[in-house]
Amino acid sequence: MHIPDGFVDLKTAVATGVLSAGGLAGAIYGVKKYFKARVIALMGVMSALIFALQMINFTIPGGTSGHLLGGALAAIILGPHAGAIVISVVLIVQALVFMDGGIAALGSNIFNMAIIGVYGSFLIYWLLCKISRSRWMFLFAVG
Repeated sequence: MHIPDGFVDLKTAVATGVLSAGGLAGAIYGVKKYFKARVIALMGVMSALIFALQMINFTIPGGTSGHLLGGALAAIILGPHAGAIVISVVLIVQALVFMDGGIAALGSNIFNMAIIGVYGSFLIYWLLCKISRSRWMFLFAVG
């Protein structure tokens, strides 16, 4: 669910915008460590896939809608840094082109979905995979 303009006050929008900018700067720095042409191609394909998956909306009471996120998918396949960049790019395109979420709330949306969503889901995946190296635990962690 994207946060539309007007749902968060100015202080929250500015604070989450600063946190999102810092998180994205860290993600870009992290991706530079394993930056290759193959990673760029995978990031582009993953962006298109997640963008298409996020077009599937379902209604939520309260006048808004929810959709599939894709942050965990991007984090597991590409790594958390590239996953955060992919989700951020998708959110920026959706806000600017499709008016899905607000421009003022873009920092909040990036913080919720690209920073917390991607890194949080990758942390859960990583911890579950560290518990056991079995194929069953890997499939459970991915799920």
